[in-house]
Amino acid sequence: MIMEKIYRGQFDPHLLQIGSPNIDEAKVARFVGRYSELLKEHLAAGKEADGVLPAQLIHKMAESGFFGLTVDAEYGGQGLKLCEYLKVVEEIARQDIPIAFTFLAHLSIGIKAIQLFGSPEQKQKYLPLAASGQMIFAFALTEPRIGSDAQHIETTATLSQDQSHYVLTGKKTYITNANYAGGMTVFAQMDPKQPGLIGAFIVETAWEGVQVGKEMPKMGLTSSSTAPVQFKQVRVPRQNLLGTPGEGFKIAMSVLNYGRLSLGASSASFMRLSTAEMLKRASSRIQFQVPIGDFQLIREKIVRARVGEAVSSAMNDLAAAALQDSPFLTTAVETSHCKLFGTTRAWETAYEALQTAGGAGYLKTLPYEKRMRDIRVTTVFEGTTEVHSIYPALWGMRMLTKSLKDSGRSVLSLAGDLVKLLLKGPKWPVLYENSILCQGLNEAKRCARATRVLLLSGILLYGKKIARGQIADKEFLLRRITTLSLYTFGLLALLRQTDIKHKAGTVEAEDLILLQYFVAEAKTARKANGRLLDSRRERLVSALYQEFSKSPSEGGDKTV
Repeated sequence: MIMEKIYRGQFDPHLLQIGSPNIDEAKVARFVGRYSELLKEHLAAGKEADGVLPAQLIHKMAESGFFGLTVDAEYGGQGLKLCEYLKVVEEIARQDIPIAFTFLAHLSIGIKAIQLFGSPEQKQKYLPLAASGQMIFAFALTEPRIGSDAQHIETTATLSQDQSHYVLTGKKTYITNANYAGGMTVFAQMDPKQPGLIGAFIVETAWEGVQVGKEMPKMGLTSSSTAPVQFKQVRVPRQNLLGTPGEGFKIAMSVLNYGRLSLGASSASFMRLSTAEMLKRASSRIQFQVPIGDFQLIREKIVRARVGEAVSSAMNDLAAAALQDSPFLTTAVETSHCKLFGTTRAWETAYEALQTAGGAGYLKTLPYEKRMRDIRVTTVFEGTTEVHSIYPALWGMRMLTKSLKDSGRSVLSLAGDLVKLLLKGPKWPVLYENSILCQGLNEAKRCARATRVLLLSGILLYGKKIARGQIADKEFLLRRITTLSLYTFGLLALLRQTDIKHKAGTVEAEDLILLQYFVAEAKTARKANGRLLDSRRERLVSALYQEFSKSPSEGGDKTV
């Protein structure tokens, strides 16, 4: 999509003209209202104390249509489009996310592989059950020894001699909905001699050999189910393979695009709620004879939260609008940026909201501590912050390297591209008449240029090493590239949203000042991350770590 073209040195202004899809606000409001009623009937605080959702509540969720929100009407679902679903996620996240997490995980990742890659027969068999809530689904990818390195999972699926079924063996862990689920999308290696040849399977938990473990006690989201799952010689009918043999990794990554957008939507919602709470506190809390909102350090917290929410929403909206029109569009980098920016800023905002509340924020009678516990895991879900801090850069390098190979060009030919880029820079068309929007586009161009410079330089210097997966000592560079890429996408997404308002005549002074603030933030990030080589401080990380990580027998307790 947008970032792939930018990595290639191209800019397609038409991608910024993607309109915001029409949202059936009445339908969204109806489901948000139903969720509010559920919360009134079943107090969230009580469910957290119980650590489990009662069968009666799950049944009411099913009756209310929550398990079928995104399922097409032909399968008995509610037929919400992606952008409508994300709007529902935003609204209910503000009320209480742990209770909703059961049907959100079911929809965002549990059944998504069936919706995207299922055969007509698979959809006809499982989607009606999923939509009605008769069969809640989980997504089983993570394993005890394998987290984000999905290509090297250890669970295996071996085709039987009569080729009628696969024998599934292995363990999964941290599986959301595990003890509520009647079905799972399970990923397994299909050939021990070809690591990465992965299959995606629809597995019913009632089948012989499927063992779901005890609930794992958690810091937050306590009323959601999280447990390990073991598969002991489980016979999976051949017709339950999703897609084609070996397509499992592609399926997993495609599904996670949607899960990341859900995390982005809930993160934006958390930031919006926290901003409102901080504003209220800032005007009502008096210190030194003035409201604390008069102090710059408090204003800074609130403004950063407001900007984070606006940028996160803009990024989510652009990625979701593109995916809604083209469900298989390559948006790996864009959704990665949505997840990374949204979840890290939401966590920061949760901290600042509690800080603004002062001592009162530390009390359990106020929502801050529970909110911090609940949203903390979002920086781990769907790939950790650390993974998403390097993944876009890795993706870009590997994509460009593959393009070279396909075209017959040598890696050294990139040196010419790099020289041209350094001498001339990219040419982007003038899209706006408003001077503030022009400033934003110019900064986006500078960030894009810096991103491509480091991508090309990284391939020239470390391409072969990175291609082999030897990245441990190059992560600082990869993080710098990703940061530049993220700000490029964030600026473009915010420009698109501001331009939509400008054309509609609804743009306000806040929108333009907010854009200026984020331009200034992006400029600071560009200057801090535009270097190719590690800084002295970054280089000292390894030297210092090697010293204090030594065992006592190797001198770790020595003093100088």
